Amino acid sequence: MKKKIKHRDSIITSCANIVLPICLVLGVYVVLHGHLSPGGGFQGGVLIAAAAAIIFIAYGDKKLETAFNLKRLKAYENIGALGFVLLGFLGIIYGASFFRNVFHDVGALGKLYSSGTIFWMNFAVGFKVLAGVGFLLIIMVKAMNSDEKEE
Repeated sequence: MKKKIKHRDSIITSCANIVLPICLVLGVYVVLHGHLSPGGGFQGGVLIAAAAAIIFIAYGDKKLETAFNLKRLKAYENIGALGFVLLGFLGIIYGASFFRNVFHDVGALGKLYSSGTIFWMNFAVGFKVLAGVGFLLIIMVKAMNSDEKEE
């Protein structure tokens, strides 16, 4: 019994090689500049997590499994959530309210690091979302492939 070898279309892989770095850079830009412009941690995290979908479409599930470790992604998601909550508690530690921006006098207005703890909260949300959505995409791909193998 011969195995059917699936060949990926060179146009898809070539386009993925172009789109993947753009998607990653744009996602990082949106996360880092979320407090200055529309967007933020969630939107940037989803853009970065889209890399998992692009890798699957272009290279298949084997390459996706080698590129992303599910246990590590789950740990990263937990680290992002913990970082966000700890940054929220900084307000209480400094004698203000929960999620209070305690480092607001840092940097010049409109510069990258000008919003104090808001910048770091945005970063933590982006980190959590990219790990969580990436994890979900990989789980969906695995479920889809297991359904195909059963047929």
